[in-house]
Amino acid sequence: MTPPTETGGRPDWWLMSVPEDEDGTRIDRFLRRVVPGLTQGPVEKMLRSGLIRVDGNKAKPADRLEAGMELRLPPHLRDGAPPPSPAKPHRKVQDNHLRKRFDEMIIAEGRDWLVISKPGGLAVQGGTGTTEHVDGMLQALANGADDRLRLVHRIDKDTSGLLLLGKGRAGARRLTRAFQQHDIEKTYLALVAGLPGESIRINAPLAKGGGPGHELMQVDEKTGQHAISDLCRVDHAARRYALVALRPLTGRTHQLRVHMAHIGHPIMGDGKYGGDAAHPGGVIAGRLHLHAWQLVLPDGKKIEAPLAAPLKDSLAALGLAMPAADWQFA
Repeated sequence: MTPPTETGGRPDWWLMSVPEDEDGTRIDRFLRRVVPGLTQGPVEKMLRSGLIRVDGNKAKPADRLEAGMELRLPPHLRDGAPPPSPAKPHRKVQDNHLRKRFDEMIIAEGRDWLVISKPGGLAVQGGTGTTEHVDGMLQALANGADDRLRLVHRIDKDTSGLLLLGKGRAGARRLTRAFQQHDIEKTYLALVAGLPGESIRINAPLAKGGGPGHELMQVDEKTGQHAISDLCRVDHAARRYALVALRPLTGRTHQLRVHMAHIGHPIMGDGKYGGDAAHPGGVIAGRLHLHAWQLVLPDGKKIEAPLAAPLKDSLAALGLAMPAADWQFA
């Protein structure tokens, strides 16, 4: 990484300009690399309080930098942040068990990307009470900042299936732009309650709200962000259950889960949004039946993740069929 350039200025602030090779990088990740020992919690706190500013403005951890932007940092960062806490065993680079576990998830690889099939229950990123996650595995297995694989999108902890990773900063930036420009097509499979129509477009804006900490999403026609999902029915068991293919045309938090509950066909096992209809018991396991099944990359390459439990087991128990080889999203 090219060292950040000092630009001078007031002696009680550390001012630096963003180098060319950091264009498009998230500000929190940039700061953690620039300041040894700096962790995510202090970064977020300083951003919220305005101690860290970008071109004179407050910023959020996920904001992306542009080459030439000026960062204003508190002076204690220039003098060195506290050393990182001792690494946990699963973060050691030489941990063969971790390497084996990660390698078993890999299902496809290209020049600047890699795709894994994430099991349900494994978080993509850390959070309160979450010590094991994909991002932590990537950090632990990297041989250096320029070598590591990087997240370019997210799927829920309880969702199984495809997760696309970028190789290095350049690969991650290219894939992030492709997602933003809708050049990557994502298709999910879900087992839902009832019998939805054969083809539906769900246009329902989403906003945070409800529950402690506002961790739940809800449909909000007044203040919600634009959110569209397409549905294509694949198979059904009488009128009680249906296997559907879903395509999120926007990328809001919990979008597919909220949209399906909104139209009265919640995803089986959805404890946040599904209600009683999502937990019928019997042959249907009580875990989320949502699987990131298919990705189509900008060059047209199609990648599929084999079904995992509980969706695989429930489809077999109900006698529902997967899409045929020539199936197309209606």
